[in-house]
Amino acid sequence: MSLSVRPIGTLGGVLSAGLAAVLVAGCSGSSGSETVAAGGSAPPRAAATGAAPTPTPTPTPTPTGPYVALGDSYTAGLKISPQVGEPKGCSRSAVNYPSLVAQALGLAGERFRDVSCSGARTGDLTGAQSTEGGVNPPQLDALTPATRLVTLGIGGNDAGFMEVVGQCAKENLVDALKGLVGSGRAAAPCRDSYAAADGGDQVQRKVDSAGERLGETLKEVKRRSPQARVYVVGYPALLPADPASCVPVLGSTVAGGDLGFLVEKEQQLNAMLKRRAEAAGAVFVDLSGPSAGHDMCAGETARWVEPPFPTQGLAAIHPNAKGQEGAAAAVLKALRG
Repeated sequence: MSLSVRPIGTLGGVLSAGLAAVLVAGCSGSSGSETVAAGGSAPPRAAATGAAPTPTPTPTPTPTGPYVALGDSYTAGLKISPQVGEPKGCSRSAVNYPSLVAQALGLAGERFRDVSCSGARTGDLTGAQSTEGGVNPPQLDALTPATRLVTLGIGGNDAGFMEVVGQCAKENLVDALKGLVGSGRAAAPCRDSYAAADGGDQVQRKVDSAGERLGETLKEVKRRSPQARVYVVGYPALLPADPASCVPVLGSTVAGGDLGFLVEKEQQLNAMLKRRAEAAGAVFVDLSGPSAGHDMCAGETARWVEPPFPTQGLAAIHPNAKGQEGAAAAVLKALRG
């Protein structure tokens, strides 16, 4: 967006099971005779159970590339130093999660391409995206039949999530001013605003529409790179489950009901991404779980996402370097699972 991940079966376990099978076979003659112990007596024959041995599941090998990273500002690493690549308007960081994943997998040069771009929507995956620093070619053009790994982090801009955040700030400001003149304050002015027009859930409709476009995008990824393993990366928790913990950071200007509303909307967005990933045979990488306790209200040393008044040089309501590290860890866990 732009202000605009099962343990691998241990090798030791597999070897132990295989060794046990060899020893059992080696202690049984093909004629059915028993091996006589030193005392002259044969060891008792194990009772036949009739059950076939349970096969040991074979771990899925970790992709070795080529790797293509697609996505918006949460993938690109908006304003996180050092910024690299072209066009500069995409604001890609050399320490965003795709770069950290590629480094962990030993992928470099032609085996790793990061074409993510801040402000990207799903339409920018198949069409060129204009930025203040130049034009980013259609992101899917980086895919080839040789591609073996794809990560995709997108959808927030399609759903207008940052616009929702901005609108909530505006509605709460207006509501606070009303309170100053004695009109009283609403419990959730932003929620009320989005439901007022026709009584429906306007944000959910945008999320659903974004989901349809994402579904078509994932089909196109499969068409262009049929042998690639595809991972759809969700969004980290922006706010805590308990809005009260945000008062020290956001103050009391935003109603607790509206903080809850924003949490609910982000959950809807991540739920849509998960459904679409699974329907397309891709893997959904959840970031909301790993980022719990690292939201924008967690404090400067713990947070993965910057608050509206961020650390100097960073982007408001976007991941910082720790957030990119956390996302990389979640992606790598999914890749190796």
